[in-house]
Amino acid sequence: MIHDHCTADRAAGSVFPAADLSVTIAGVRFKNPVIAASGTFGYGREYQGLLDIAALGGICTKGLTLRPRPGNNGIRLHETPSGLMNSIGLENPGIGAFIERELPALRELGPAVIANLSGSSIEEYAEGARLLAASSVDMIELNISCPNVKAGGMSFGLDPEEAGGVCAAVRRAAGNKPLMVKLSPNAPDLTAVARACVKAGADALSLVNTFKALAIDIKRRQPVFDNISAGLSGPAIRPIALRMVWELWEAVEVPITGVGGIASADNALEFLAAGAAAVQVGSATFAHPPAMNEIIQGIAVYMDSFGMKTLPEISIRKR
Repeated sequence: MIHDHCTADRAAGSVFPAADLSVTIAGVRFKNPVIAASGTFGYGREYQGLLDIAALGGICTKGLTLRPRPGNNGIRLHETPSGLMNSIGLENPGIGAFIERELPALRELGPAVIANLSGSSIEEYAEGARLLAASSVDMIELNISCPNVKAGGMSFGLDPEEAGGVCAAVRRAAGNKPLMVKLSPNAPDLTAVARACVKAGADALSLVNTFKALAIDIKRRQPVFDNISAGLSGPAIRPIALRMVWELWEAVEVPITGVGGIASADNALEFLAAGAAAVQVGSATFAHPPAMNEIIQGIAVYMDSFGMKTLPEISIRKR
């Protein structure tokens, strides 16, 4: 790897970094661009003692809904080559309970707090946004990969009109609270969905969410998951996610957070070079809890090796 020699120097006691790793997205300052992805980091406390949580740039909460949800039945996680499939079903205590019981301790951890908001109708999304807007979270991440029960179960994120509609409703309900929209890679026209969200008031975008996938248990002769399909994440999706970030950078002018299979500093640097303002790390934390700390250090060492002083210098995309 390109920064191995620098890592050795750091271990020997050199002072790093000379560079400023901070980034501001929609008015929210992150001490560095590495954020724990939603659904992979609980509410932060679950990882205490396994890594330096305070060193992270931000934490995205588990997906939150207006009312509590028990999650899906049956198998919820299934490993694949270079990937992980999940069908969790948005298990969570509900937004009210999160604000009362989880948020105070989450705030004490140090990183910026991003609340991932999910729902099954525009009304649910809007009410959830109102509650979160009145809380101390720094930003709302709108998950539009959820099914719209009033539209036959189609995901909000697959259609530009549906995506724009829910985004506009959440924008109104959230007031001045910064809003980032997490896009589904399963949309037939992702660029159209992204533009619709920006037009409806999104301050930033994060992509990608998981890819729709299928696994079959050949011994039981039936699908692994009760819901048949599930979401695929992990290194297997990284080149596709990177391509999508590259393409959307050209289509919209709001900041983009890159997500998808990031497991090392080099992986993160690819997304930053492609124009992403920050990155989210998910599945890698399951396999190696200190991964995000190592990614932050690796970015700093890379910047030092090239004499870079600020994070935007990593990007090879210039407007």
